[in-house]
Amino acid sequence: MEVLQKDCPVPSSLGVYAWFFKEIPPGVPIDGCIQFNDKHLLYVGISPKKPPRMGKPSSQNLRKRIRYHYSGNAGGSTLRLTMGCLLSEKLGIELRRVGSGKRMTFHEGEEKLSNWMSGNTFVSWVVNEEPWRVEDQAIRQLSLPLNLRDNESHPFHRRLTSIRRASKRKARAKSILP
Repeated sequence: MEVLQKDCPVPSSLGVYAWFFKEIPPGVPIDGCIQFNDKHLLYVGISPKKPPRMGKPSSQNLRKRIRYHYSGNAGGSTLRLTMGCLLSEKLGIELRRVGSGKRMTFHEGEEKLSNWMSGNTFVSWVVNEEPWRVEDQAIRQLSLPLNLRDNESHPFHRRLTSIRRASKRKARAKSILP
């Protein structure tokens, strides 16, 4: 995985990233999605998020964010949370509360999720000083079934929201893992 190597090609800059999928997660509609080299664009993200009017802007950048999506955990990545919820049955993983009980991850299943993403997802990026503007436009103009924020008009939004909500409800009903 190139983006996880020391000589990572992803710049430490502000920008937009686009996730293309070779294998489509169960139940995800691909009608109207951009297709490139037999892969479908299903999700667009930005780094950093739009800065607050007052306060300190985020220190995130494309390199940190993309690496985290590939190898972090669901507690810090909405893409990983979504993917884990969609792939939970296929991968035999489940969302669980960890630590103090406020965070939720796929615990030992995070490695399985990372491996699946490594073999089935491809990311591209573009440097942009105001990535939130590009993201807003992409969500308005493209079919991005895995994006939730500001994408309520997408036909999969309600179903994906329900899947994630059910996973969180199940996690809250179980004991907290260390």
